[in-house]
Formats: sequence, structure tokens, C-alpha cells
Amino acid sequence: MKLSHKNKIWFPQTKITKENITLYYQKIAPYFLKYCKNHLMVLLRYPNGIDQDFFYQKQIPQYFPAYIKRKTINLKKGEKQTLVVIANQKSLLYLVNQATITFHSWLSNTKNVNNPDKIVFDFDPSTNDLKQLRFAVTEMKKIIENYNLVPFLMTTGSKGYHIVIPIKPEYNFDIIHKFTKKLALELVNKYPKIITKNLKIKERNDKIFIDYLRNSYGQTSVAAYSVRAIEKAPIATPIEWKELNKIKPQQITINTVFKRLKIKGDVWKDFEKNRKKIDGNLLKF
Repeated sequence: MKLSHKNKIWFPQTKITKENITLYYQKIAPYFLKYCKNHLMVLLRYPNGIDQDFFYQKQIPQYFPAYIKRKTINLKKGEKQTLVVIANQKSLLYLVNQATITFHSWLSNTKNVNNPDKIVFDFDPSTNDLKQLRFAVTEMKKIIENYNLVPFLMTTGSKGYHIVIPIKPEYNFDIIHKFTKKLALELVNKYPKIITKNLKIKERNDKIFIDYLRNSYGQTSVAAYSVRAIEKAPIATPIEWKELNKIKPQQITINTVFKRLKIKGDVWKDFEKNRKKIDGNLLKF
């Protein structure tokens, strides 16, 4: 594939170019594809760099080539929408060439779009208090493990952390949404002075927002190893739980991740084998 405008600066302060981002995705593809393959994707496209206008691409454009895998779904309003499914490195690099910097993934796979195969809790802090943020994430880990599920940890590359839980896709989004709300409320009720489920930013004060709402049909979360549109190009990175107190949300970038992978390898290598069924007795609301 011929890369167009490869010297175009996408990150103006740190002078990171389109070519830099493309080479990153080319190299990270085996890891990236492992966690988003067969999932519907939403593209965040920045035609003129991160300091200019961007847009979310859901409906696949007509000009995308035939080798780009896609799937048509039914929206809640009865309309249809056709989204991208990234099947291989060639498709991934084509999308980057179309100015996609960040990739968001559905929580269900293409075999059954109505039933999620993972749960995501997003911890969004209102302050820069990392100690408090890490405390909240750790306490949520304990709650999840009490339900006999296995939580995995990821930096978001932005302000917080994600807890990602592999599950067997046996229940629809409505049920999983209620279940994740139940878990989130358990945390909020235990620590109401520091954690909130309030979606309105103005009403959060200095509390940490636990976002369980993305566990809904049509919602997405940032894909593992995706670049964020922030200077220095930090990436959403899987990390070990023992690293929570050592690694900041934006610490790992396109320039440091490969040294890390060389040393640690894929710290989520057991993700699939820990895909568990949720006890049906826990889903009675």
C-alpha cells in the first residue's frame, strides 16, 4: 500500500508524523489484532492532525476497498449500519492511511453482536490524584473477583485506567448492563466520598467517575494498543496488576511500548482462557 502524505505532522508539538503512526501500527499489528479481531470498530479520524477537527467514523464509506471486512447491523431505531471489522494488518494500515489515529471496539464480536464477550469499567478521574484513582481501581478488582470473574488491567493512554473482563457471550447487553451497574453501585456505595456514577461532569466534584454505561449495545471502548490523540502519542496498554502503582495512564507511548513488549511480552496472554460464564443467580435483578 502506498502511504500518502507520509511526512504530514499529526502531533504538532512532538512532531510525530503520519509515517511514524503508520509504522507503529504496522509493528504492533499482531498484538492489536489479537484483541480487536472480529469486533466491530469505530474509527477516530484526524485528517489534519490532533489539533484540528476530527470525526467518528461508524458507517463505512463507499470508497473503502472490498478487502476491508465489514458487517451490517440493526440499530435500535430500526435503521441499518455497516461497520468496519479489522481482519488483518493490510486492513489496519489502510485505515491508518485514511487518518485513523484511534480505534474504538464494540464489546461484542461479529458472531453475536447482541451478546458482549467482555465487560469494561472505565475509571475517569476529576483530579490528578493518582493515589486515589489507583485505590478505586484496586477496590473494583476485589469486587469483580468476588463474582468469580477475572479482571485485566489497561492504561487508557488518556486520564485513567480500564478494567476489562473476558466473559462468555451468553447474555445480551441489557442483562450485562444491569449486572455492571450492580457492580459499579457496590463500589460507589462503599466509597461515596471518592467515587461516583454521575455522568454529568459538573456534578462529579473531585470524585472518580466509574463508567459502566459503555456496557450497552452500540457502545465502544478504546482498543488495546490503540494510539490516543494526545501529544507524545500515548497508547492504551495492557499492564499487569502489580504495575498499577508504577505506570501512569499516559506513560507508555509509541516510542516505549516495544522495549516493554520485548521484556514482558503479552501480559494479557491468558485473556482468552479466563473467559468465564457469569453465574445466572447473579443476574436476577
